[in-house]
Amino acid sequence: MKHSTSNSKPKAASAASYQRLQREILGWYAHHARTFFWREQDAQLIDPYVVLISEVMLQQTQTSRVQEKLPLFLTEFPNIAALAAADNATIIKAWAGMGYNSRALRLRDCARVIQERHGGIIPTLNDELLALPGIGAYTASAVLAFAFHHDVAVLDVNIRRVYSRLLATMPTTRDLADESSIQAFAEKIYPRGESSRWHQAVMDIGALFCTARAPKCMSCPLHEVCPSAGTMQEVRKVKPPEPSWEGTPNRIWRGCIVQILRGLEGDATISSDEILQQLFAGEVGALFENNNAEMTQDAWFLMVLRGLERDGILEITAPRRVGSHASGDTSEVLPHDTLFSCSLRLSKG
Repeated sequence: MKHSTSNSKPKAASAASYQRLQREILGWYAHHARTFFWREQDAQLIDPYVVLISEVMLQQTQTSRVQEKLPLFLTEFPNIAALAAADNATIIKAWAGMGYNSRALRLRDCARVIQERHGGIIPTLNDELLALPGIGAYTASAVLAFAFHHDVAVLDVNIRRVYSRLLATMPTTRDLADESSIQAFAEKIYPRGESSRWHQAVMDIGALFCTARAPKCMSCPLHEVCPSAGTMQEVRKVKPPEPSWEGTPNRIWRGCIVQILRGLEGDATISSDEILQQLFAGEVGALFENNNAEMTQDAWFLMVLRGLERDGILEITAPRRVGSHASGDTSEVLPHDTLFSCSLRLSKG
């Protein structure tokens, strides 16, 4: 579900108001900037590789978790060449605790393209960055601003929210200004030569004060210049329903399966029956009897496994009929959509 767009008309800002905003935001940031492993104040020491990895990690993962995991990840994959050489299983194991494992595979694929097409050097042109696997408009602009100090506008969820509330009085905490107004403001407001510091400062204000829910307007360094400060009605975002089983989203089940597979040593495999036993703590048999459900558990489980296989996260081998002889001599391979007892492991890729 998209945020609703406010009908409030943004007011035309003067050069003086832009300058005041710049002073307020950069002045606050100079004394209160959050400290993270991937932020380096000395422009000469910034490693574009660290910026790229951190930006991908920060998509859908809390900063505190990235702060913990990023140094470990960089120890195992210190550069583009090392990351490009990793197989699927290795990268997925290293991604433990980050969630959304497909991001890890896209990041590795991105490194492979950088290695093959750009000699292991991260591109400095927007079009070349956008051509890399898994790199969208935000990540490309973030790499240009934070790694290379290019003068570019950067827009993420936090920045869009802050800009919307500065542009006009937002009726509720869920409202945003229209995209064209946000884009125009983003291009004008950041001080040239300060794109990196500016956008990190706005992100920090969005994370600490100008939050999606229960914004701390009276503590915000912008409360005196923000038309939305203290006026917004708090409205909780309604999350759209997502595919689930037993009340738990499929993405959580996927993560549980991957975590079990991470525990395997080397090329070892585990049977699908064993995974079911671990997932449902011995209650599998009873659940299989639920034939009145919209989808039986065996069909659901197979769907989840096939999805992980399709995403390159696991390998399904030796599918056998349930109840076949242990030797496998009399078992037969089953169709794509049939329940089977099979061996699983993380994909080598």
